[in-house]
Amino acid sequence: MKKQSKKYSKPRRPFDKARIEEENVLKEKYGLKNKKEIWNADASIGKIRNLAKQLITRSEEEQTAFVERLQKKGFNVNSIAEALALDKEDWLKRRLQTIIFTKKLTNTPKQARQFLVHKHVSIGNQIVNIPSYQVSLEEEPLVKLNLVLKTSKSKSKIEEIKEEVVGGLELENSESVAEEGKIPTPEEINEEAKEEAVVSPVKEKVEESNETSAEIKPIEVKV
Repeated sequence: MKKQSKKYSKPRRPFDKARIEEENVLKEKYGLKNKKEIWNADASIGKIRNLAKQLITRSEEEQTAFVERLQKKGFNVNSIAEALALDKEDWLKRRLQTIIFTKKLTNTPKQARQFLVHKHVSIGNQIVNIPSYQVSLEEEPLVKLNLVLKTSKSKSKIEEIKEEVVGGLELENSESVAEEGKIPTPEEINEEAKEEAVVSPVKEKVEESNETSAEIKPIEVKV
């Protein structure tokens, strides 16, 4: 088996700060696994630009055929000059992983990559599990997700206010019901028993004094 050669070349200045920051942004934006995918995209766009340079001196028919091929692949170009202005980001936008995210089939680019690797994505009836697959304009409408994704529906402000009002009323009702049917604690029962123990002897003495005063009759004095 023939060993596959690398499709990219490493940057000449490995510690260039500006390039590293740019690559970090692209890696997060498109959910890439590593920076080799960025270098691969740069090399692929470099090949397209080299072909465009060779066609500058060729006939118009060859130039238009080349531009049409690029348009079928999904690149927004109308002339050789625009083909020469293509960037690596234009190549990354045509990846299957990016197309799935731009069609809002997933919530994040990394989630799109996960579904691709787990074989939940198909183009027509063909399952594709290659995140770097270049999607043409004909294949783009056929991209679908073979999985039902639950997405949270955004609520309007009016619905949120209604829910807050209803929740507040339910809370007040529950508190009032709890107060009405409140069960006394053992501490409250003990306090009530102590109060009765103190008050009951006083009540008995008052009742006895009332009875004795009722039994005593006034003495009549005859003159």
